Amino acid sequence: MRYNFGVVKELKEGETRVAITPDVVAMLQADGLNVLVESGAGVTSGFSDEDYINNGATVVKSASEVWNNSKIIVKVKEPQEEEFQYFRPDLIIFSYLHLAIEEKLTNELLAKKVTTIASESVKTADGQLPLLTPMSEIAGRLAVQIGARLLESHKGGSGVLLSGVPGVQPGKVIIIGAGVAGFNAAQIAIGMGADVSIFDVNPKKLVQIDGIYGTSIKTHYCNPARIAQEVPKADILITCVLNPSHVAEKIVPEDVVKTMKKGSVIVDVAIDQGGNVETIDKCTTHNEPTYEKHGVLHCAIPNIPSAVPKTASYAYSYAMYPYLKALGEKGIIEAVKENQDLSNGVTTFNGVITNADVAHSLNQEYTQIELLVGFKLK
Repeated sequence: MRYNFGVVKELKEGETRVAITPDVVAMLQADGLNVLVESGAGVTSGFSDEDYINNGATVVKSASEVWNNSKIIVKVKEPQEEEFQYFRPDLIIFSYLHLAIEEKLTNELLAKKVTTIASESVKTADGQLPLLTPMSEIAGRLAVQIGARLLESHKGGSGVLLSGVPGVQPGKVIIIGAGVAGFNAAQIAIGMGADVSIFDVNPKKLVQIDGIYGTSIKTHYCNPARIAQEVPKADILITCVLNPSHVAEKIVPEDVVKTMKKGSVIVDVAIDQGGNVETIDKCTTHNEPTYEKHGVLHCAIPNIPSAVPKTASYAYSYAMYPYLKALGEKGIIEAVKENQDLSNGVTTFNGVITNADVAHSLNQEYTQIELLVGFKLK
């Protein structure tokens, strides 16, 4: 028997989220769709095997049983090398993939003709990213909390308290990118009493922030001159400029990092697409969150929301549900033809890349998904 959906333990270092929560299993069961779960898949998010069983899932001991007996594997992070052995032509993987910086994984998916739907690329007609947005909200909010902790002297930081105290000025937080993550970072930074500035190239976003916060947040049009002028003032620099299917643009050059205060902190939220800061050349983890360069602490955790896996798993699973329902009830071909959101997310299909940005980043050929599955049904 092939199950509609399979959920396995996440193998990426530090990843504690789970793709489908027990209550969403029950929702899928009510739709006539079944879920196969690897034992222990939800433990790090606070969900036991019993929780899954009580909500209608089938729980099995091994990952191989789930991979081999599921039509669609639903994950949080991209498959790791030890999972490549399970790839097969009739398999669908639905997950955050970030293939623009994952050439080896992409080539394996193409060679085995695996169909993939990249959660970060599922996009609505009005340009919203319904599966990326909840994780960006969490990452933006956590970025400030992480930065504030890293400023503590025993963490190697400068010893600045973001809120300050009467008679002592608050810490300075500079945020580059006023999208979902940046907006949420600004919200938390203001709530913590910091002196906050935010940069973006989109004047409409800056107007929106000004309309909400007024002079409580300083807004700046993002260009190299302003970055060079303002970034040295930061106690915490948060960068979150991201196009989901592109390699992230390097916004902050090394010569600017060199001018930052000793013991200041950079939190690069865009690291899962390569990062926005020139001096960030490797990922860090929740257990070892920083390395020091030019006297500045660099934090580059690619799965920031894993710090709060229960909240993050619920948010991801709820956002995934309508798309899983459509795939389970209609099958991949009809679901993609009827649902433009899903169509936008399909990244590999039958041995070809179907996302133009990923193909461009990897210098490979691109084929429009509609040419492979047929155009939208009338």
